[in-house]
Amino acid sequence: MEKIQCLGSYNDLDVPPTLVSFCIGVVDTNKVVSNEFKKENSKVYILKTKIDDNYLPDFEDLKENYEIIYKLISDKKALSVATIRQFGIADTITKMCIGNKIGFKFTANKCLFKPKYASFIIEAKEDLNIDKLELLGNTISKKEIVLFEGDKLNLEELIKIWEEPLEKVFPTKCKNIENKKIENILYNVEADAHIDLKKPCKLHIAKPKVFIPVFPGTNCEYDLMKAFIDAGGDPNIFVFKNIKENDIEDSIKEMEKRINNAQIIMLPGGFSSGDEPDGSGKFIATVFRNPRLREAINKHLNEQDGLILGICNGFQALIKLGLVPYGKIVEPNGDMPTLTYNEIARHQSKLVTTKVVSKISPWFSKVNLGDEFVIPISHGEGRFVASDEVMEELIKNGQVATQYVDFDGNATYNINYNPNGSTYAVEGITSKDGRILGKMGHSERSYRGNIINVPGNMDQKLFESGIEYYK
Repeated sequence: MEKIQCLGSYNDLDVPPTLVSFCIGVVDTNKVVSNEFKKENSKVYILKTKIDDNYLPDFEDLKENYEIIYKLISDKKALSVATIRQFGIADTITKMCIGNKIGFKFTANKCLFKPKYASFIIEAKEDLNIDKLELLGNTISKKEIVLFEGDKLNLEELIKIWEEPLEKVFPTKCKNIENKKIENILYNVEADAHIDLKKPCKLHIAKPKVFIPVFPGTNCEYDLMKAFIDAGGDPNIFVFKNIKENDIEDSIKEMEKRINNAQIIMLPGGFSSGDEPDGSGKFIATVFRNPRLREAINKHLNEQDGLILGICNGFQALIKLGLVPYGKIVEPNGDMPTLTYNEIARHQSKLVTTKVVSKISPWFSKVNLGDEFVIPISHGEGRFVASDEVMEELIKNGQVATQYVDFDGNATYNINYNPNGSTYAVEGITSKDGRILGKMGHSERSYRGNIINVPGNMDQKLFESGIEYYK
């Protein structure tokens, strides 16, 4: 357990004395559940802890309750668990409903607003015959909370009321774009192919080498290394040094050597040079414009049949270099597509659903056209912008690889699904031959199974597909 006391001011903002308390525990991720309802028609129970006249819990009773909860989770009988706090059962149930927008019906008459510290609400997969548990109600398909007396509260209205106080301070909507319509894209490569997807790679390598350069601000290299190791690759990380002039020269020479020995170049995400103003990824792009590295990239693509993948900050670098969508490093011009500030004008960190809308790329060889995946995103400059002429060409060539979609699988400008307001809801694009892919979503962050309480398919098989290209 660690406690931090904060006191200070910044410009015109005065920070009151604040105590921040947090703790960390180590546990098997298979024995972790979150607090939002997971499914309809679940039984929901309350587990009370004895409280004394000073509203302090009976710690022996609390310990016994912890054991009950631990066993229910270990036996996979508990789908979700939440603690009741100062605003009582009503507050806790409402928040459990909001998570996945699953409704609830009370079948027991309880005091809903009385604080019940150290008591718990448990969503169960099946009937639980445990003496200390009291049935509270059940989850329902309708988006509403039905009280014991029969009164109904609309869940969408409750969410709106809950969000409204901070909307002016911390906006979550972009009214100027959310009503725009997008035509769904599904590129039929068999009907209009400019690339032979069945053409084998020139090289056959049992364990392809993956070069992962790390620049100031990069922070995703270890996740990517683990993902490529699990996929059967041989990744190597190199840290670009730039403190002294000689460091930069030595780093470029070493990068040239490693690119020449690699089958895959992987540009990871992060905040290159603190997310340089007016265009993240500029530092990385500048490095790769060095004549030595430009020539190494050219050789990698045209002589070694190499692959390149850039995620988030890496995508920003690829698009500034022109590697996507042009397949080569080009000089910047006003007609190039770009990635710019999110429409909401702030950083977005959440889970989004993306759809595979083209399979010209080897990076998507192990999934199907139209497959949807839940992917983590974290960026402030992820909005893909391109002219109508460029978009028409990218769509015609099948270079739009993935789009942000809603729960019905439709591309959208709605910020709940398209977190940055990307043109045509573009999440990822490729070079014309598909061997270079740039995308915003962090596929590597869900690869290790660390997002376990969210429904949906999270494994794009991106890294396995890249390795499979050389088999």
